[in-house]
Amino acid sequence: MPAATASIAHPQDDHRQAYRNAMARLGAAVTIVTTDGPGGRAGFAATAVCSVSDSPPTLLVCLNRGSSAYQPVSLNKVVCVNVLSAEHEALSRLFGGKTPVEERFAGATWHPTETGCHRLEGALTSFDCRITSIADGATHDVLFCAVEAIHTREDGQALIYFDRGYRTV
Repeated sequence: MPAATASIAHPQDDHRQAYRNAMARLGAAVTIVTTDGPGGRAGFAATAVCSVSDSPPTLLVCLNRGSSAYQPVSLNKVVCVNVLSAEHEALSRLFGGKTPVEERFAGATWHPTETGCHRLEGALTSFDCRITSIADGATHDVLFCAVEAIHTREDGQALIYFDRGYRTV
């Protein structure tokens, strides 16, 4: 029997909190998105990443305009999306908080990519991308990213974020 559902009954209800609670029920892969170039090196943890097309290979990445990575990503116009494995939970926490950028990157081994970003050693897969267009997503920019190179690992379990906690599959 399905659990009871919550709905927004009155206009005065907190729509934002109801939305956030509902989104917590949407499981998503955990990634670390990196950038480097004239705007500097930066990285952030993200779950708002998905495939757009395989022809040409394109990803969508949502970036909060209040993020410390916002200016570097905007200036560099390149990102590497690193899909995390189960053993990267602590690293995800570093990149998801207020940790200084140098400490974030010191937590793992990184390899330079064709675009100049940083690929995480041991990531399940890494997508090296150029940002081709940006759409307005209210508090976020929606980045459309053309995939230029892919590095994939053949083993490992995925790190997923669901119900405000980490899970593995």
